Amino acid sequence: METVEMNSVALKRPHAEDDGANADEIKRQKISEKSKTGNDSGQSVETVTEQPDRSLLEDTKNEIIPNEESEEQEDEELEDSDEDGDPESFADMMKHGLTESDVGITKFVSSHKGFSGILKERYSDFVVHEIGKDGRVSHLDDFSVPVDDEVNFEDPSEETFAVLSDEDKQRLEELQLLKNKETSVAIEVIEDTKEKRTVIHQAVKSLFPGLETKTEDRDGKKYIIAYHAAGKKALANPRKHSWPKSRGSYCHFVLYKENKDTMDAINVLSKFLRVKPNIFSYMGTKDKRAITVQEIAVLRITAQRLAHLNKCLMNFKLGNFSYKNHPLKLGELQGNHFTVVLRNITGTDDQIEQAMQSLREIGFINYYGMQRFGTTAVPTYQIGRAILQNNWNEVMDLILKPRPGAEKGYLVKCREEWAKTKDPAAALKKLPVKRCVEGQLLRGLLKYGMKNIISAFGIIPRNNRLMYIHSYQSYVWNNMVSKRIEEYGLRAVPGDLTLKGATAVHIEEGDVDNYTIHDVVMPLPGFDVIYPKHKIGEAYKEMLVADNLDINNMRHKIRDYSLSGAYRKIIIRPQNVSWEVVAYDDPRIPLFTTDLDKLEGKPLPVLPTDGKFRALKMEFSLPPSTYATMAIREVLKMDTSIKNQTQLNTTWLR
Repeated sequence: METVEMNSVALKRPHAEDDGANADEIKRQKISEKSKTGNDSGQSVETVTEQPDRSLLEDTKNEIIPNEESEEQEDEELEDSDEDGDPESFADMMKHGLTESDVGITKFVSSHKGFSGILKERYSDFVVHEIGKDGRVSHLDDFSVPVDDEVNFEDPSEETFAVLSDEDKQRLEELQLLKNKETSVAIEVIEDTKEKRTVIHQAVKSLFPGLETKTEDRDGKKYIIAYHAAGKKALANPRKHSWPKSRGSYCHFVLYKENKDTMDAINVLSKFLRVKPNIFSYMGTKDKRAITVQEIAVLRITAQRLAHLNKCLMNFKLGNFSYKNHPLKLGELQGNHFTVVLRNITGTDDQIEQAMQSLREIGFINYYGMQRFGTTAVPTYQIGRAILQNNWNEVMDLILKPRPGAEKGYLVKCREEWAKTKDPAAALKKLPVKRCVEGQLLRGLLKYGMKNIISAFGIIPRNNRLMYIHSYQSYVWNNMVSKRIEEYGLRAVPGDLTLKGATAVHIEEGDVDNYTIHDVVMPLPGFDVIYPKHKIGEAYKEMLVADNLDINNMRHKIRDYSLSGAYRKIIIRPQNVSWEVVAYDDPRIPLFTTDLDKLEGKPLPVLPTDGKFRALKMEFSLPPSTYATMAIREVLKMDTSIKNQTQLNTTWLR
């Protein structure tokens, strides 16, 4: 559920219209009409028709790629620039973006009348706490550093972090990583004392593990000489030379962050610690425009060094430190707990009660949210489809061609150059930030040539390449689940699939009364998926045939792009659902306290009983790979796309 804040995308002028999304919509409508029947479930199932008068803000995923290597400072500065623009112009640009119906999100399962409210008017209105595999909710509630059993090992003092100059650190890092031919680095000791020399020795050894130090006299001056303890052997695992055997190799900690996504946060932490981002591990990515609390593990970095960052960094806090012998793995979490405030709501008390009771008792359609599909007129699922079709020229064209929509100015210039010259070197020169998908692909084309697009595309980090085909899977699944709800409503029917353990089985005619809609799963297209024995199975096949794909053979000649099958529940019923309506006058004040507020002793906000605005504060827990915005969509009955929301209200950008 990793997302990027909407106003982090700057403005561009529209280019020629792209007709891909419209073609997909026509195709989907034809498939839908071909097997449409009435709904006899007894439940109200609506198509999105209402246009509310206020904005529900949906964060989106752009194509900025977190590189595995440390990036140049210039990249970071450019990444943060070019963000401001006239809100109305932004709304105009987003007219070319996607709506929910473009990606198959068309149904509701509740019968209440929709109302409006503003989501994420402040990023602190959306708080996420990770739920670990043991069911424990992660909270930041302790800043203390654990004491080692091994008393001979000393963590560096606070003075250590400031004793070396930036130039010293740069030279030492190059020595540590064998980036030059130097065999040692000499650091002159100014104001020579034994204490000062000791601090420098500690600083070098703690900040650059694998280096050893000694003191030498040169021309009447004292120098600390840093050198490799074991050459390339030390480089292979430099931290082992200074890590107690009795201590677990991984420091686990709780990361509290505000308005930063998970990979951005890890890149910042790695930069300040002067380590590579890949020594960090985590169980799931979290939203940017939110306050999020999650567990992180890092290889052989002390809790004291991590705790020091609390004094250096804005919008981050680290705590609840412990040493363990294992890293964290993606997907190990049980889910996430959400605390969400919808401001300036218009619903009556009765409407709110109906909406929240329905969310608690029925749930919501388990759609993939809008952030899965990108923000421009070239949706990520179109690129995924081209990969699955083995149409690499189209993959290259879709990623690099000009498109209408909101993008950073340098990307616009890069695309224009590409359209004009088809010269990867010329286009790359227009792109000062090289760690985006476009920059990676252009680098690949320079390296491998225009006739080897597959290898050029392979330069993009694997997770980001797979994002495209997973987006296509999500696009198909959204369309099919909408059709399933339309055909059969909110009841289990013969031919549906349910899970028994890890195995999918068909629900037979005689057993249908033993199942509810909450037991039903639907497959994501892949080569090892069992397809249902009713109309939806045929609809899957028709949709993929229209895309020149064979549902019975999703193997790709490049193994990475072979879609593996999986099953997904069609209705999710949130757990631990609670809510209250509160009144307020000032939209800038928080409406509840965060973990950090509690640690700092901030009191609960005092709210008026007769404020001029009303807000709905809701809490609920969701399993992994489900979207809180889709739950909120069900409550409000609103289109959560940026295209729709920016047309309704752009005051949130000011």
